[in-house]
Amino acid sequence: MTSFISHLTVDCADAYSLSQWWKPVIGYEDVPGDPNLPGHDECMIVDPAGKGVPVLFIEVPEGKSVKNRLHLDLRPRVDLRDTEIERLIAHGATVFGDHRGQYGPGTGWVTLADPEGNEFCVLRSEAETAAQQAPTEAADA
Repeated sequence: MTSFISHLTVDCADAYSLSQWWKPVIGYEDVPGDPNLPGHDECMIVDPAGKGVPVLFIEVPEGKSVKNRLHLDLRPRVDLRDTEIERLIAHGATVFGDHRGQYGPGTGWVTLADPEGNEFCVLRSEAETAAQQAPTEAADA
């Protein structure tokens, strides 16, 4: 027997505001028929396609005090990594660590933080990863 992930829970100071901030970041929406409202101490957002893991924001009295032990790694659906990073910074994310180029040109990721300081990483898009692997595979053939 195994288990499955029901949802990911994020402890926060303001569940409504943070759920609203994350919706355009990952393309999620409120649970149909159960809208999140200001003052709610628990707010869930879901993938409208029903494929992703729901995210539940729960208000807790204590603030974030140390580095996350668990974080999200986001991969842009369409845009390039750097375009997505610019979009998220314009949306209010802050840069926590920049690891681009760490393993050579075009590699790496950037660690950002949401408005409450929760870290998450932005990876290269699948197209960027495939484009970088294609020359290597062609050389091996």
